[in-house]
Formats: sequence, structure tokens, C-alpha cells
Amino acid sequence: MKMFYLIPLLFLSACSTTPKLTLRPQQPPATNADGIRYPEVFHTYHVGRYADPNDDLIMHEQHVVYRVEENTRWNLHPGPVDDNLPALPSRDAAFAPAPVNDAILAEVNSQRLATAQIMMQARTLSAALAQFQTALQQTKTNIQETLILRASVNEMKQRLDALESAPGQLPPPPISTTNEPPDPLSP
Repeated sequence: MKMFYLIPLLFLSACSTTPKLTLRPQQPPATNADGIRYPEVFHTYHVGRYADPNDDLIMHEQHVVYRVEENTRWNLHPGPVDDNLPALPSRDAAFAPAPVNDAILAEVNSQRLATAQIMMQARTLSAALAQFQTALQQTKTNIQETLILRASVNEMKQRLDALESAPGQLPPPPISTTNEPPDPLSP
């Protein structure tokens, strides 16, 4: 009878052991044949028997768990150079040497010549514009002086006509709105 008491003790000791987690290392991520994207990385975990931490009434048997460690992603490293593809420009075009061939050199030289001619014509045009501005200002001044001279000539004609029409009478002195003394030399 004593043997029967030992059997339940064996079962109790077997349930108190903690499950052991065994990890097997996987290969590092390898690129696919094209080298464009990295494949997803997953690990396999072998889990022994264990009691469910959320419910003590549930026990899990030994099984395998697969976990995705890293999703697929783009491979952004520069790949091998393909001779069939055109050469890619460098990241900063300012530091890249200019491509040189006869057609490009001829075009650059013709552009330089055209630029020089345009700049010379622009200087000539700006000089002609400055001369035109000076002549226009002079013309405006001449027109103003001409108008003043015409007004004085018309006034003299009126005075002369008045003197000729009345030889014995003196024309009335012009009315002045200021209190200036009359000019002694005026007629």
C-alpha cells in the first residue's frame, strides 16, 4: 500500500518543471536572385509542454512556433554594374565631369558665340537708349522754351497791333495783381 502513496507524488513533481525553450539559429538573410528585395526572415522555435499562462486549466503539448523576425524590404545597396544599362549619373551632377564628344563641344562653342553676340548687342542697345533718353529730355526742354517764346511773341504782336491802331493813345498799363512799383522803363 505504501507504493500507492508514491505514485501521486511522482505526478506532482512532473508538473512542477518549467518548459524549456530551445532555439536553433537560422542562416543570415540572403538576397533573392535579382538582388532587388530582401526576403522575409523567420525563426522556428520548438516549445515543450507548458501550462497556459492565462488559464491554469489548459496545458499545451510540445509543438513548433514560427515567428517572422523581419519582413521583406527593398535592397537599397548598389548592385553590380550591368553593361547593358546606361551609366547612371553621380549623385551630385555639379561634381561630375561633363561628357565630351565633338557634337557637344560644337554646340557649347556655338552657344558661347551666340551669348557674346547677344551681350554686345545689349550694350549697343543700352547706349542707344541712353542717347534717346537724353535727346527726349532735350526735346521736352526745347518745347517748353518754344511755348514761352510763342507766348511772348503773341503778347508783343498784340501790343504792336494796339500801338498801330491808336497812334496817339498809349495803351493802358497792364494790371498788376501785386503791389510792385511800376517799371520806369515801361512805355
